Amino acid sequence: MDADLDTLLIALYVALEDHIIPARRTRRAGPGRRPKVTDAELVCLAVAQALLRYPDEHHWLRAAPARVGHLFPRLLSQPEYNRRLRAAADLMEDALRWLADHTPATAEPLRLMDGTPVPCGASRTTARRSNLFGWAGYGHDTSHHRFYWGTRLMLLVTAEGTITGFGLANPKLVGERQQVLGLLARRKNLPSPGSTIVCDKGFAGRDFAIALAGKALTVLRPARKDEPDPGIFPHWLRQRVEAIIWTLKGQLHLEHHGGRIPTGLWARIVQRLLALNAVIWHNWTIGAPVKRSLIPYDS
Repeated sequence: MDADLDTLLIALYVALEDHIIPARRTRRAGPGRRPKVTDAELVCLAVAQALLRYPDEHHWLRAAPARVGHLFPRLLSQPEYNRRLRAAADLMEDALRWLADHTPATAEPLRLMDGTPVPCGASRTTARRSNLFGWAGYGHDTSHHRFYWGTRLMLLVTAEGTITGFGLANPKLVGERQQVLGLLARRKNLPSPGSTIVCDKGFAGRDFAIALAGKALTVLRPARKDEPDPGIFPHWLRQRVEAIIWTLKGQLHLEHHGGRIPTGLWARIVQRLLALNAVIWHNWTIGAPVKRSLIPYDS
Protein backbone atom coordinates (compact mmCIF):
# COMPACT_ATOMS: atom_id res chain seq x y z
CA MET A 1 0.00 0.00 0.00
CA ASP A 2 1.12 3.54 -0.78
CA ALA A 3 1.04 6.71 1.29
CA ASP A 4 -1.34 8.70 -0.90
CA LEU A 5 -4.82 10.12 -0.45
CA ASP A 6 -6.58 7.71 -2.83
CA THR A 7 -5.26 4.64 -1.01
CA LEU A 8 -6.15 6.07 2.39
CA LEU A 9 -9.72 6.90 1.32
CA ILE A 10 -10.23 3.46 -0.21
CA ALA A 11 -8.93 1.75 2.95
CA LEU A 12 -11.13 3.94 5.14
CA TYR A 13 -14.18 3.26 2.96
CA VAL A 14 -13.64 -0.50 3.26
CA ALA A 15 -13.26 -0.21 7.06
CA LEU A 16 -16.48 1.79 7.26
CA GLU A 17 -18.50 -0.56 5.08
CA ASP A 18 -17.14 -3.83 6.47
CA HIS A 19 -16.60 -3.05 10.16
CA ILE A 20 -17.61 0.34 11.55
CA ILE A 21 -21.11 0.85 10.12
CA PRO A 22 -22.25 -2.80 10.59
CA ALA A 23 -21.07 -2.71 14.24
CA ARG A 24 -23.32 0.28 14.95
CA ARG A 25 -26.45 -1.79 14.13
CA THR A 26 -28.46 1.25 13.14
CA ARG A 27 -30.92 1.41 10.29
CA ARG A 28 -31.81 4.36 8.14
CA ALA A 29 -35.04 5.86 9.48
CA GLY A 30 -37.92 7.23 7.43
CA PRO A 31 -39.43 6.53 4.04
CA GLY A 32 -38.02 7.43 0.66
CA ARG A 33 -35.14 6.45 -1.53
CA ARG A 34 -31.71 5.65 -0.24
CA PRO A 35 -29.33 8.59 -0.55
CA LYS A 36 -27.14 8.61 -3.65
CA VAL A 37 -24.11 9.38 -1.50
CA THR A 38 -23.82 6.75 1.24
CA ASP A 39 -22.73 7.46 4.80
CA ALA A 40 -19.37 5.80 4.14
CA GLU A 41 -18.80 8.04 1.12
CA LEU A 42 -19.84 11.09 3.13
CA VAL A 43 -17.31 10.33 5.89
CA CYS A 44 -14.54 9.77 3.33
CA LEU A 45 -15.41 13.09 1.67
CA ALA A 46 -15.19 14.80 5.06
CA VAL A 47 -11.75 13.29 5.70
CA ALA A 48 -10.57 14.34 2.23
CA GLN A 49 -11.80 17.88 2.87
CA ALA A 50 -9.76 18.13 6.07
CA LEU A 51 -6.60 16.59 4.61
CA LEU A 52 -6.71 18.74 1.47
CA ARG A 53 -7.04 21.85 3.66
CA TYR A 54 -10.42 23.16 2.60
CA PRO A 55 -11.98 24.52 5.81
CA ASP A 56 -14.75 26.22 3.84
CA GLU A 57 -17.38 23.80 2.51
CA HIS A 58 -18.35 26.06 -0.38
CA HIS A 59 -14.82 26.03 -1.83
CA TRP A 60 -14.42 22.33 -1.04
CA LEU A 61 -17.50 21.26 -3.03
CA ARG A 62 -16.34 23.39 -5.97
CA ALA A 63 -12.91 21.76 -5.91
CA ALA A 64 -14.03 18.21 -5.05
CA PRO A 65 -14.86 17.09 -8.64
CA ALA A 66 -11.30 17.86 -9.74
CA ARG A 67 -9.58 16.64 -6.58
CA VAL A 68 -11.50 13.45 -5.72
CA GLY A 69 -14.12 13.17 -8.47
CA HIS A 70 -12.55 9.95 -9.77
CA LEU A 71 -13.43 8.31 -6.43
CA PHE A 72 -16.76 10.05 -5.79
CA PRO A 73 -18.76 10.48 -8.99
CA ARG A 74 -21.82 11.60 -6.98
CA LEU A 75 -21.47 14.69 -4.80
CA LEU A 76 -23.84 16.76 -2.68
CA SER A 77 -25.01 20.34 -2.76
CA GLN A 78 -23.64 22.58 -0.02
CA PRO A 79 -26.86 22.65 2.09
CA GLU A 80 -27.23 18.87 1.90
CA TYR A 81 -23.55 18.28 2.64
CA ASN A 82 -23.77 20.58 5.65
CA ARG A 83 -26.91 18.88 6.98
CA ARG A 84 -25.65 15.35 6.51
CA LEU A 85 -22.23 16.15 7.96
CA ARG A 86 -23.88 17.35 11.16
CA ALA A 87 -26.05 14.23 11.26
CA ALA A 88 -22.96 12.01 10.75
CA ALA A 89 -21.08 13.31 13.82
CA ASP A 90 -21.79 10.14 15.82
CA LEU A 91 -20.63 7.95 12.94
CA MET A 92 -17.41 9.95 12.58
CA GLU A 93 -16.80 9.63 16.32
CA ASP A 94 -17.34 5.86 16.14
CA ALA A 95 -14.97 5.73 13.17
CA LEU A 96 -12.14 7.63 14.87
CA ARG A 97 -12.46 5.43 17.97
CA TRP A 98 -12.43 2.25 15.85
CA LEU A 99 -9.31 3.48 14.06
CA ALA A 100 -7.69 4.26 17.42
CA ASP A 101 -8.50 0.77 18.73
CA HIS A 102 -6.87 -0.74 15.63
CA THR A 103 -3.69 1.34 15.90
CA PRO A 104 -0.89 -0.53 17.75
CA ALA A 105 0.30 2.39 19.90
CA THR A 106 -3.01 2.57 21.79
CA ALA A 107 -2.05 -0.63 23.61
CA GLU A 108 0.71 1.27 25.45
CA PRO A 109 -0.18 2.33 29.05
CA LEU A 110 0.78 5.95 28.35
CA ARG A 111 -1.35 8.95 27.44
CA LEU A 112 -0.53 12.61 26.90
CA MET A 113 -3.16 15.10 28.00
CA ASP A 114 -3.62 18.76 27.21
CA GLY A 115 -6.32 21.28 26.41
CA THR A 116 -6.39 23.84 23.64
CA PRO A 117 -8.69 26.78 22.87
CA VAL A 118 -11.05 26.55 19.91
CA PRO A 119 -12.08 30.15 19.13
CA CYS A 120 -15.63 30.63 17.83
CA GLY A 121 -15.80 34.38 17.42
CA ALA A 122 -13.82 37.59 17.74
CA SER A 123 -16.39 40.31 18.46
CA ARG A 124 -18.68 41.23 21.34
CA THR A 125 -21.66 41.10 18.98
CA THR A 126 -20.88 37.49 18.13
CA ALA A 127 -20.60 36.59 21.82
CA ARG A 128 -24.02 38.14 22.52
CA ARG A 129 -25.93 36.81 19.52
CA SER A 130 -24.23 33.54 18.58
CA ASN A 131 -26.17 30.28 18.68
CA LEU A 132 -23.16 28.87 20.53
CA PHE A 133 -24.08 30.83 23.65
CA GLY A 134 -23.71 28.46 26.59
CA TRP A 135 -21.37 26.17 24.68
CA ALA A 136 -18.78 28.91 24.20
CA GLY A 137 -17.49 31.44 26.70
CA TYR A 138 -14.54 33.65 27.49
CA GLY A 139 -11.33 31.91 28.44
CA HIS A 140 -7.61 32.63 28.73
CA ASP A 141 -5.04 31.02 26.48
CA THR A 142 -1.98 30.86 28.72
CA SER A 143 0.28 29.62 25.92
CA HIS A 144 -0.25 32.79 23.87
CA HIS A 145 -1.21 35.16 26.73
CA ARG A 146 -4.53 36.12 25.21
CA PHE A 147 -8.23 35.95 25.92
CA TYR A 148 -10.62 34.27 23.49
CA TRP A 149 -14.30 33.52 23.09
CA GLY A 150 -14.97 29.90 22.24
CA THR A 151 -14.66 26.42 23.69
CA ARG A 152 -11.79 24.39 25.12
CA LEU A 153 -10.93 21.06 23.54
CA MET A 154 -9.38 18.53 25.93
CA LEU A 155 -7.39 15.71 24.34
CA LEU A 156 -6.01 12.35 25.44
CA VAL A 157 -3.51 11.10 22.87
CA THR A 158 -0.84 8.46 22.46
CA ALA A 159 2.79 9.45 22.01
CA GLU A 160 2.52 9.28 18.21
CA GLY A 161 -0.69 11.30 18.07
CA THR A 162 -3.64 8.90 17.99
CA ILE A 163 -6.60 10.51 19.74
CA THR A 164 -8.20 8.16 22.26
CA GLY A 165 -10.28 10.64 24.26
CA PHE A 166 -11.65 14.13 23.73
CA GLY A 167 -14.32 16.54 24.89
CA LEU A 168 -15.46 20.15 24.65
CA ALA A 169 -16.27 22.49 27.51
CA ASN A 170 -17.14 26.12 28.11
CA PRO A 171 -13.90 27.58 29.58
CA LYS A 172 -15.85 30.13 31.63
CA LEU A 173 -18.05 27.54 33.34
CA VAL A 174 -15.78 24.48 33.61
CA GLY A 175 -12.20 24.39 34.86
CA GLU A 176 -9.57 22.17 33.28
CA ARG A 177 -9.47 19.62 36.07
CA GLN A 178 -13.25 19.47 36.24
CA GLN A 179 -13.35 18.98 32.48
CA VAL A 180 -10.88 16.09 32.66
CA LEU A 181 -12.91 14.34 35.35
CA GLY A 182 -16.03 14.71 33.21
CA LEU A 183 -14.08 13.45 30.20
CA LEU A 184 -12.89 10.35 32.02
CA ALA A 185 -16.40 9.66 33.31
CA ARG A 186 -17.20 8.43 29.80
CA ARG A 187 -15.99 4.87 29.43
CA LYS A 188 -14.97 5.52 25.81
CA ASN A 189 -12.36 8.06 26.93
CA LEU A 190 -10.97 6.11 29.87
CA PRO A 191 -7.45 4.67 29.37
CA SER A 192 -6.75 1.13 30.50
CA PRO A 193 -6.12 0.68 34.26
CA GLY A 194 -2.50 1.24 35.22
CA SER A 195 -1.91 3.89 32.56
CA THR A 196 0.18 7.00 33.18
CA ILE A 197 -1.14 10.38 32.05
CA VAL A 198 1.49 13.02 31.28
CA CYS A 199 0.20 16.57 31.64
CA ASP A 200 1.35 20.07 32.65
CA LYS A 201 1.47 21.66 36.08
CA GLY A 202 -1.97 23.20 35.60
CA PHE A 203 -3.45 19.83 36.56
CA ALA A 204 -1.83 19.88 39.99
CA GLY A 205 -4.04 19.18 42.97
CA ARG A 206 -4.41 16.55 45.65
CA ASP A 207 -8.11 15.95 45.02
CA PHE A 208 -7.50 15.64 41.28
CA ALA A 209 -4.71 13.09 41.78
CA ILE A 210 -6.86 11.09 44.20
CA ALA A 211 -9.77 11.08 41.75
CA LEU A 212 -7.55 9.69 38.99
CA ALA A 213 -5.95 7.19 41.35
CA GLY A 214 -9.46 5.90 42.00
CA LYS A 215 -9.60 5.04 38.30
CA ALA A 216 -6.19 3.29 38.53
CA LEU A 217 -4.49 6.13 36.64
CA THR A 218 -1.24 7.88 37.56
CA VAL A 219 -0.64 11.57 36.90
CA LEU A 220 2.87 12.66 35.87
CA ARG A 221 3.41 16.44 35.74
CA PRO A 222 6.17 19.01 36.34
CA ALA A 223 6.66 20.25 39.87
CA ARG A 224 5.20 23.63 40.80
CA LYS A 225 7.38 26.41 42.21
CA ASP A 226 6.28 25.59 45.75
CA GLU A 227 7.12 21.87 45.38
CA PRO A 228 10.47 20.04 45.39
CA ASP A 229 11.45 19.08 41.86
CA PRO A 230 12.52 15.41 41.61
CA GLY A 231 13.80 16.08 38.09
CA ILE A 232 12.13 13.06 36.47
CA PHE A 233 9.51 14.77 34.32
CA PRO A 234 9.85 13.89 30.58
CA HIS A 235 9.70 17.36 29.06
CA TRP A 236 10.10 15.93 25.57
CA LEU A 237 6.67 14.32 25.94
CA ARG A 238 5.15 17.72 26.70
CA GLN A 239 6.65 18.98 23.47
CA ARG A 240 5.14 15.97 21.70
CA VAL A 241 1.56 16.77 22.72
CA GLU A 242 2.08 20.40 21.74
CA ALA A 243 3.25 19.23 18.31
CA ILE A 244 0.11 17.09 17.97
CA ILE A 245 -2.08 20.09 18.75
CA TRP A 246 -0.10 22.13 16.22
CA THR A 247 -0.85 19.48 13.59
CA LEU A 248 -4.57 19.86 14.30
CA LYS A 249 -4.41 23.64 14.14
CA GLY A 250 -1.77 24.25 11.50
CA GLN A 251 -2.47 21.47 9.01
CA LEU A 252 -6.08 20.51 9.70
CA HIS A 253 -7.32 24.06 10.40
CA LEU A 254 -8.99 23.26 13.69
CA GLU A 255 -9.42 26.95 14.50
CA HIS A 256 -11.09 27.61 11.13
CA HIS A 257 -13.92 25.12 11.72
CA GLY A 258 -16.74 27.44 10.62
CA GLY A 259 -19.20 26.00 13.15
CA ARG A 260 -22.05 28.36 14.02
CA ILE A 261 -24.36 26.08 15.97
CA PRO A 262 -23.48 23.40 18.58
CA THR A 263 -24.08 20.41 16.27
CA GLY A 264 -22.07 22.03 13.49
CA LEU A 265 -19.17 22.89 15.80
CA TRP A 266 -19.07 19.35 17.21
CA ALA A 267 -19.22 17.72 13.75
CA ARG A 268 -16.40 19.84 12.35
CA ILE A 269 -14.11 19.20 15.31
CA VAL A 270 -14.78 15.45 15.15
CA GLN A 271 -14.13 15.62 11.39
CA ARG A 272 -10.59 16.92 11.98
CA LEU A 273 -9.86 14.46 14.77
CA LEU A 274 -11.02 11.63 12.51
CA ALA A 275 -8.72 12.83 9.71
CA LEU A 276 -5.71 12.72 12.04
CA ASN A 277 -6.56 9.24 13.34
CA ALA A 278 -7.15 7.99 9.79
CA VAL A 279 -3.68 9.15 8.70
CA ILE A 280 -1.94 7.59 11.69
CA TRP A 281 -3.89 4.32 11.30
CA HIS A 282 -3.03 4.17 7.59
CA ASN A 283 0.64 4.99 8.20
CA TRP A 284 0.82 2.14 10.72
CA THR A 285 -0.83 -0.17 8.18
CA ILE A 286 1.68 0.60 5.43
CA GLY A 287 4.69 0.79 7.77
CA ALA A 288 5.47 4.47 7.17
CA PRO A 289 8.41 5.67 9.31
CA VAL A 290 6.63 8.84 10.54
CA LYS A 291 3.16 8.00 11.77
CA ARG A 292 1.81 11.56 12.06
CA SER A 293 3.00 12.75 8.65
CA LEU A 294 0.16 14.33 6.65
CA ILE A 295 2.35 15.54 3.79
CA PRO A 296 1.68 12.58 1.42
CA TYR A 297 -2.07 13.13 1.73
CA ASP A 298 -2.51 16.88 1.21
CA SER A 299 -1.76 17.14 -2.50
